[in-house]
Amino acid sequence: MTDLKRRRFLKTAGIAGTAAAASTLAAPAIAQGSPEIRWRLTASWPKSLDTLYGGAENFAKYVSEATDGKFQIQSFAGGEIVPPLQATDAVINGTVEMCHTAQYYMWGKDPTWALGCAVPFGLNGRQQAAWWYEGGGEQLLNAFHAKSNVYSLLCGNTNAQMGGWFRKELNTLDDMKGVKMRIGGFAGAVMSKLGVIPQQIGGGDIYPALEKGTIDGAEWVGPYDDEKLGFYKVAKYYYYPGWWEGGAMLSLHVNKPKWDSLPKHYQAICKAAAAYANSVMSGRYEIQNPAAVKRLVAAGVQLRPFSEAILDACFKSANEVYAEISAKNEDFKKIWESMKAFRAESYLWQQLPDNTYDTYMMIQQRKNTL
Repeated sequence: MTDLKRRRFLKTAGIAGTAAAASTLAAPAIAQGSPEIRWRLTASWPKSLDTLYGGAENFAKYVSEATDGKFQIQSFAGGEIVPPLQATDAVINGTVEMCHTAQYYMWGKDPTWALGCAVPFGLNGRQQAAWWYEGGGEQLLNAFHAKSNVYSLLCGNTNAQMGGWFRKELNTLDDMKGVKMRIGGFAGAVMSKLGVIPQQIGGGDIYPALEKGTIDGAEWVGPYDDEKLGFYKVAKYYYYPGWWEGGAMLSLHVNKPKWDSLPKHYQAICKAAAAYANSVMSGRYEIQNPAAVKRLVAAGVQLRPFSEAILDACFKSANEVYAEISAKNEDFKKIWESMKAFRAESYLWQQLPDNTYDTYMMIQQRKNTL
């Protein structure tokens, strides 16, 4: 090769190399690190409960859209892969990559799990979001979950729930003795101190148990979901409030090794998708419950508040259970103390603007001036 040809070759090769390098740099870094991923998500809910199950669907839809379909998460209803109450176990043992569930279903393994969902006389829905995102709750709970190889994302809240369906009125504490009630976890431990016989069963099994008389009462969520499950057909007394669920945080549990293996931008998208689904679920319940409770009353349902005497007894019993568990479970004690301190400060504040404003507006609603 002559010197002239050699110089021309090197010049051409240099231009081509520069172009190739430029084309590589032109591809967004995020695209270069966006692998095709397919996960399975098992939920603790039947598909008929579209607001609860919708939390899983909204999350998966957002993740897919945000990754141009590269990260696909297929949702399965409770019972399709594993029973509803075993969703987190399926994540821990690697049967599925993730689940959408209520953490208090893991109460039997460690009561600390319940603090990630709802506990008697705990935080309301607004307070739970604040404690999770800004009050240290996310860090505290994920430090605990890491011991089980689980990473948790907040993904939904039912807000304050109803107190359940009963075949008879509960006017006094004596009326509660011997009542077989579908209520599990922490609330079941509190109720048992008052003579109630707690039963923990999945949502789809509640109606036949009530119908057959296997149980005398049951709590689930609130008017919209309870109406769908038909409880009003077999028990007409509908009590409130669900003091064991002033707000119920729902969670996405992810197998931690799987979570750690995700690209950082996929993790960020999952966090954003969970926060989006969390807001949507709360909003849907605010829209759906008012109309549902009107329909239930029109169908003959009798609304009843728990008496102050019953609430006082339950509050006392709950504090006893808190003390008993805290004395022997350091994880529980640490997280509960954080939540309890936040609760005291938050209710001090909410007495001023929120309670005064809401009370006034409720009076106007009763006067039909709204």
